[in-house]
Amino acid sequence: MKKLAVLLVLLFCSINSFAQEITTYYLVRHAEKDRSDKTNSNPELTDQGNQRALKWSSVFDNVTFDAVYSTNYLRTIATAKPTATAQGLVIQFYNPRELYSKEFQQETMGKTVLVVGHSNTTPQFVNAILGTKQYTDIQDDNNANLYIVTRINEENSVVLLKIE
Repeated sequence: MKKLAVLLVLLFCSINSFAQEITTYYLVRHAEKDRSDKTNSNPELTDQGNQRALKWSSVFDNVTFDAVYSTNYLRTIATAKPTATAQGLVIQFYNPRELYSKEFQQETMGKTVLVVGHSNTTPQFVNAILGTKQYTDIQDDNNANLYIVTRINEENSVVLLKIE
């Protein structure tokens, strides 16, 4: 009986050593913002931007997110909200000056996560996950990029889609 218990423990440990930790990040820039007041550093979305936010939610219909993150700006929150609401999640905030921090990595490990950012922070965030400078800032008129980064253990893969 003792040998059987030892054998089962060894088998369990062997299976766990081959287990893979899969983390998937979906990263988008906020939707179209209101540019009518050049002095407003925290504008809301335009009607077109609100429609895009709803479209993102429908794009993600078949993705089950564990968490939705946004910077603490009206335009990013409004972009994230339809998806978070549809999935019954509360939007969590991240600091755009501390992209892919150790804390963020630990909180999201093994999860599927939506991250909404800005034209400069979104590609920088992707680069931080990848550990390389693969992407440059998003053009100011581009609100359609979707970066999907998958981490399996320490290996990364990335896909860039344009969803108009």
